[in-house]
Amino acid sequence: AKAQAGGMLLALLGWVSSCVTTFVPLWKNLNLDLNELEVWNMGLWQVCITQEEGVVECQAHGSFLALPPELRISRLLMCLSNGLGLLGCLLAALGLEGWRACEDKPGRKQRLLLAGGATLGTAGITTLAPVSWVAYNTVLDFWDETVPDIVPRWEFGEATFLGWFAGAFLATGGLLLACSTRSTRTTTPPAPTCRQPPSTRGLAGGHHPHPKNADLVI
Repeated sequence: AKAQAGGMLLALLGWVSSCVTTFVPLWKNLNLDLNELEVWNMGLWQVCITQEEGVVECQAHGSFLALPPELRISRLLMCLSNGLGLLGCLLAALGLEGWRACEDKPGRKQRLLLAGGATLGTAGITTLAPVSWVAYNTVLDFWDETVPDIVPRWEFGEATFLGWFAGAFLATGGLLLACSTRSTRTTTPPAPTCRQPPSTRGLAGGHHPHPKNADLVI
């Protein structure tokens, strides 16, 4: 029960963090040397400029096909991760021990819990892959020697680290939920069997019970 509760908590936390990572424009940060009062932030959907006064101006990306390949694929993978995370949480919730659904069918509850854990693990992978890809390209662009030093470089944003935590939480939560099915399978008590006492069966068949050592009685 503790493994299921911990896995469910990690899965929910990872799913919420993955949704936040998908939509916040904080995947990359850019500080301009000419104007240090402006900070540029890029996400999967828009680019925002934060000025010293706290004014934030955001502009959505243009055509989807005009985006770099990593941003296009990251959009699809992050949306897929959000859907898989929600589906995995629902399946795992139906398979929890304290949930009343399918109480009379423990085998079905175990299959639901296993399916939810596998779905959450897949959601974690589909979160880690795009975040790591964008981070890898950011590192390559930052250390690109063909670009002059005067040109500002993009750096990691807060959403990059949040995405890594989200993917790790989803994968760990799914693993705990899937592994908890083994413990529930071993601790499930066998069904009680109704047996008649031997004396009752003997009386019902017309035979009288004899003592084991009847030949010793004189």
